[in-house]
Parts: sequence; structure tokens; C-alpha cells
Amino acid sequence: MHLRDLPHPDPGDPDVRNGFRYLVWLGRMQLRGQAASLLWGLVWMLPIGLLPIPIGMAVQAVVDKDGGRLALAGGLLLVLGVLLTLGDSMLHKAAVTNWLVAASRTQQLLARKAAELGSVLTRRVAAGEVVAVSTGDVEKIGWFVESFSRCTAALVSAVVVCVSLLFYAPELGLVVALALPLLALAPLPLLPKAARRADEQRAKAGRATELASDTVAGLRVLRGIGGEELFLSRYRSASQEVRQAAVKSARMWALIAALQRALPGLLLISVVWYGVSLARDGRISVGELVTVYGSVTFLLMPLQHFAEIAMAYSFSKPSAKRAARVLALQRSTSGTGAEPAAPGGDLVDPASGVDAPAGLLTAVVCGDPDTAGRLAERLGGHPAEAGDEESALLGGVALDELPLGRARAQVLVQDKDPVLLSGTLAELLDVPSSGKVSATAALDAAQCGDVLAALAQASADDSGDPMRTHITEKGRSLSGGQRQRLALARSLVTDPEVLVLDEPTSAVDSHTEARIAEGVKRLRAGRTTVVFTSSPLLLDRADRVVLVADGKAAAVGRHRELLHAEPEYRAVVTRETEEEQAVALRAALDKIDELEETA
Repeated sequence: MHLRDLPHPDPGDPDVRNGFRYLVWLGRMQLRGQAASLLWGLVWMLPIGLLPIPIGMAVQAVVDKDGGRLALAGGLLLVLGVLLTLGDSMLHKAAVTNWLVAASRTQQLLARKAAELGSVLTRRVAAGEVVAVSTGDVEKIGWFVESFSRCTAALVSAVVVCVSLLFYAPELGLVVALALPLLALAPLPLLPKAARRADEQRAKAGRATELASDTVAGLRVLRGIGGEELFLSRYRSASQEVRQAAVKSARMWALIAALQRALPGLLLISVVWYGVSLARDGRISVGELVTVYGSVTFLLMPLQHFAEIAMAYSFSKPSAKRAARVLALQRSTSGTGAEPAAPGGDLVDPASGVDAPAGLLTAVVCGDPDTAGRLAERLGGHPAEAGDEESALLGGVALDELPLGRARAQVLVQDKDPVLLSGTLAELLDVPSSGKVSATAALDAAQCGDVLAALAQASADDSGDPMRTHITEKGRSLSGGQRQRLALARSLVTDPEVLVLDEPTSAVDSHTEARIAEGVKRLRAGRTTVVFTSSPLLLDRADRVVLVADGKAAAVGRHRELLHAEPEYRAVVTRETEEEQAVALRAALDKIDELEETA
């Protein structure tokens, strides 16, 4: 595969039973690339391994004053030099391609899994873990896949050179052939401990990354309550733990590197010493001694490759295990069930009893925000917890039985903390949609007039066009209310059959909130809309309201009906305490008694 063909049209169906099987699957998926790397590795390494032969021939030719053999040796050196130059350049290209192809495949699989699970992914796996898997772990996995074919070429080259030495100089060749496997295996006992230390460093780095992400995301709030120093001290402490773990890991790898240098050096000294004694006795010629010395020097390179593949495997195996764990997460079913005969139908959550009739604006009131978030996820076809077995039904068909693309087109869930990606406003609103709702209409319904004015003033090209103004990552240059309204406009542009909104106006003032309620109801007329909220302004404009208590639908009606008939509903909406409710009830009873006495 060429780099110009990336990304993969289809990254494939990975084997995620464990980390080792995932690595094997990755290697199998790019056999042509591995074969090319192996071929060019041999073209590069074998000439290097054979260079000592013409060099020894040239030395002996000088000793014997044989001009013909010297010219032959020079010709062989030229040919081998051309081959190793070609092999080196092509191996580098093949190796980089293999690394990028493997890394890209893993990243695409992770992106596909994130799109499949949505926000449920971070409920099952920590956000810092997901970030670490998609960055550092991807690099380590690509490193192993890329280095495997190079190390195979090194192994083949080392075997060829050792066998050649056995025939060329049997006594020295036997010493080298026996010592080489021992030198290659010497660092192995240290690798498990080194890998554990590296894994510990990576885990602590993941926690520090997650802490930093949370701190940056909540920086405005932290400044408001004076909590910057507290979080800064926590991050400083986490950073020190990462540093200490990195030092411990580096010490172990330094010891392994020292062994990789010292032991081959001892072999080289031993071979030279033994070879000199053989040359003095006349059992080998000077040229043969030079050839053996050069061959042993070459064998140091395969030894380095053996150490590299061992190190790469030690790093990549836990990384592949973590990636496989994320990729193994599934929707509750395969999503191959039958589709509804026609789009639409009531949206029902069997677990809670909450239902949203087709074409109406349904508001859901939950006293617990976490319960509201989990219920919103279930209504979107995302079981929020691993134990959730019942999926929401749309038109009588389970959402998790629908093909993923169909389910996403039917139901859109907007989280209470939606993310705005960096880019222009036009790019932000350029989302898959029905085409029936324009960006202008959506922005108007979401009451984004002041946001557009602010963006127009910040236009980088002085055009005054807010649609061309760049929005920073996660919209951090905007206020909370502005981000919330732009996210709502993006959801309205999509115009799904069912739109689920979780607290869409929690950061907006009451006057703007009232206009948003009217705009959403007008724009979504004839479409099914579910709003999780406790705002009286939104509740009063809903066609029906569902009160959820203890995870179950406890009452259904209009806002004003429930306000009078349901004390629990009134407590959530008006935020009255039990004592305040008791006082209000006593006052009402006293008023009734007073009216009766007057009558």
C-alpha cells in the first residue's frame, strides 16, 4: 500500500481477543509491505555482511602483491556498495510506509469505535486512557509492526554470515556461531521488568494528561472560585510522579543498552585475540583474519536489531492490549436487524417507561442530572452502562438493532457539554443534514445574533462575515452561553427525525431562553424533540412533560398541570425545599380555612 492511498477505505475487522493477536492481525493485513521491507532489508544488510570478503581479499592481494586479485576485490566492493546504497534508501521508504500504514489503521479503527459508541466510550474507558491509546500507544504499535520485517532481514543476514564463516574459517566461525545466540538472548531476562516500569510511566502520564485536560476545560470556573493553585499543585504532583517513573524506566533501559554494547565488544575482543594466535601459527592468513574481524563487526548490527525488536515488542504488547480492549467494546447487538417500514414513530425507553410521541416536543424532568444523562444516552441508542440490556425503541424497533448509520440519521443526542471543533463557523455548521433547515434558520432559532456580531468583529480577513471567522478549539474564545447556542444551532441544522437535547439552555439567561424555546418549537414542528430540562420557560412550551423519579416515569402531563398536582415535580422545577413546600402547603390550607369561614 502506498501512502497516497491513506486513509484506508476500510480498516478491516480486527482480532481483538488480546494484544498479541491484534499485533499479528496488523502484520497480516500488510503482508506486501512486510515482504517489501524484508526484501530491501536483505538487499541492504547482506552486502554489508559480505563487504569483509573483498576487503580481506584486497589485504591479502597487497600482501601477495597480486594486482589482478586487488582489481577484482575493488570491483566487488563497488557492486556491494551500489547494492547497499539502493537497499538502504528503499528500506527506509518501506519501513516508514509500514509504520504509517499500521498507525493509520489503528487510528481509523479507534475513530470508528468512537463514532460507534459516542460519549458512552468515555463512560466505559477513562478519557485519559482513550487519549493515550490514540497517541502514544499507536506509535508503539506502529513501531513493532515496522521493525518486525527489518529484524527478520537482520536474522537472515546473521545466519548467512555465520554459515559463511563456518566454511571460510571453521575455528573462528564456530566461536561466533555459538556466542551469537547467547548475546542475542542475554538482555531478555531484564525486558519484563523494563516493560513494567515503562507501563507504569505510561499509566501515570495518562493520569496527568487527564488531569491537565480537566483543568484546562474548567479553567474559567477555577478562576471564578480561586481554585487554580489547588489544581496546579495536583498537576505538579502528578508531573513529579511521571518524572520519577520515567527516571526508573530510563535506568533499566540504560542497563539493557550497556549490555548490548559490552557483550558484543567482549566477543569482538575474543575473536581478534584468538584470530591473532591462529594467524601467528599460520593456520589462517592475514586476509582471512581481516575478513573474520569485519564479519564479526557486521554481526553487531543484527544484534542491535534483535534488541530493538525485543524492546518494540515489550512496549507494543501492553499498548496493543489497551487498544484491543477499547476496540472490543461493542454496541449491545451487531446492528443488523430490520429497519422500520417507514421513518418516524414514537420513541420509547422500556427501562424507564419514558416515551416521546412522534411529531411532539416532549420535555423530561429528572431530579438527578446523572440520571438525565444516562436516559438521554439510552434514547439515542447508546446503552449508558454495560448492564443496560434494553434499548430504546423507535417505531417499535430497537435502535441498537438498526445499522449504525441508520440509527445515527434517525436520532441525534446533544450532550449537556457539547464540543465545538476548531475551524470557521461555516465549517462548524457543515454537518450531515436533511437539507431542509438552513444555517441561517438554525442560528436564528438558537438566538445566535449576538454571537454572529461578535464573530463578525473578530473576522481575521476584515470581511465582516461571521461564517468565515475562526473558532478556537472547543470554542474556548466564546462564553458558555455562546458555545451552547452554537452547538444547538448545529444540532438544528442536522434536522434528524428525533432530536434529544440535554440541558440545551443551562448557560443562557431567561429572556434568551424564552426566545430559544419558541424558536426550537417553531423550527422542529412536526418532528420529534425530547428536551431534558428543569427550566419552566422550556417546560411551559412543551407539548407534554414527563417526570422521572428513581429512574422511572412517575407522571405525564402539561407543565402547569404537573406543577399543581405533583409536589415532587414542583420541588424540582421551582427548587423548593421540603420545608418550603410544607410552609406553602400550610399557607394554602390556612387560606382555604379562611375562605370557608368567610363563606
